[in-house]
Amino acid sequence: MSQLDAVLARIDSDLDASLERLFDLLRIQSISTDSAYAAHCREAAEWLVKDAESLGFSVGTRETGGHPVVLGRSADRGDRRVLFYGHYDVQPVDPLNLWDSPPFEPRIVEIEPGRKAIVARGACDDKGQVMTFLEACRAWKAVTGSLPVGITLLIEGAEEDGSKNLPEFVAANAAELKADVALVCDTGMWDRRTPAITASLRGLVYYEVKVRCADRDLHSGLFGGAAANPIRILAKVIAAIHDEDGRVTIPGFYDGVPDVPADVLESWKKLNLTEADFLGQVGLGKAAGESDRMLIEQIQSRPTCDPNGIIGGYTGEGTKTVIPAEASCKISFRLVGDQDPEAIAAAFEAFVKARIPADCSVEFIKYKGSRALALPFDMPDLSRAQKALAEEWEVPAVTIGSGGSIPIVGDFKRTLGLDTLLIGFGLDDDRVHSPNEKYDLTSFHKGTRSWARILAALAE
Repeated sequence: MSQLDAVLARIDSDLDASLERLFDLLRIQSISTDSAYAAHCREAAEWLVKDAESLGFSVGTRETGGHPVVLGRSADRGDRRVLFYGHYDVQPVDPLNLWDSPPFEPRIVEIEPGRKAIVARGACDDKGQVMTFLEACRAWKAVTGSLPVGITLLIEGAEEDGSKNLPEFVAANAAELKADVALVCDTGMWDRRTPAITASLRGLVYYEVKVRCADRDLHSGLFGGAAANPIRILAKVIAAIHDEDGRVTIPGFYDGVPDVPADVLESWKKLNLTEADFLGQVGLGKAAGESDRMLIEQIQSRPTCDPNGIIGGYTGEGTKTVIPAEASCKISFRLVGDQDPEAIAAAFEAFVKARIPADCSVEFIKYKGSRALALPFDMPDLSRAQKALAEEWEVPAVTIGSGGSIPIVGDFKRTLGLDTLLIGFGLDDDRVHSPNEKYDLTSFHKGTRSWARILAALAE
């Protein structure tokens, strides 16, 4: 029996004890967004410190402007070190009446014949995922007395509150966080049987746009037909952003958008993501993105622009026949590849200003944005992790993009120079942030086995 085989066997035999440790952590009410639970957040941090100490980590809590960070370091092993990131805080449990059982009393339920799940707040996001990694480390230590690579743990307590203090902490402790690659376990699988590595995250540009015309609301009977209507102007601007094929018409918008390699596109095509499967679950049936792109491209590798809200005029009960003085909208851009947020912002403002009548005005409120992040498709550690996952799940691991943004991954790249492998075992039906959050028992068990394999692969 090889060392890895012995480690995997240890994980299997220790599953019940692993679940008890996870349940202990899940019982801690570490809700970061509510100051009433600050002591519970610290309790969760201290629980993790004690657990990591039992694995041989030199570890402790570090203070931030909010909840403490758990920072731990294993002994050096060979010439490779990885930085593992996760979070111990959880979302609020409201509405409590929609839970089938108390959210901080974890339990195992059979959700369908032969399929069991752990139900509790934080079961998936992110305590269950963090513990898959720590349990893999535990098995390696139990079998071999050491870890395959040097490991630095960075487990924060305010991810659900925006990680407001973490970028500053990372910058201040960059020397201690130095590593070869970062690992994050806060994402999901493609489906219950297909593991996935998230290799790209879209960036973000976000605006609020206010169009002002007359100096007051006007009687639409007296002024209608002559006075400029800011709702109409804003609606025309929004409509002009996309052409009939779903492409964004802002000049220069697609600068820096890369082509996905043909072999990756082919692997995506084989996933057979259909409009019925993806859009049918939300009551839709027709993809509305670029008409010459596959649905999976539209949500993973292509940039987007979406109005997120529009406000103007009278919206109360009954009638009030006015032409409003002002109308506003909130609008977001999701970026990919090397798209420059500042260039996109400048082009968008110019695009809008060109469509505002001379006697009207426009105000832009710009929010903090972020660049997209993407791993090189030929990155050796990505290939190693894909191979390790395929060996565990007995199907190829897919490399996917995420339509969302995880800002701390950008800080790892900009501040530490680290690429990040986002490998998680969550599922679409885990009810993350909702009542009755769950984590499949298979996700926990095989997720632990997967990390044991990945650590071995990264040591090669």
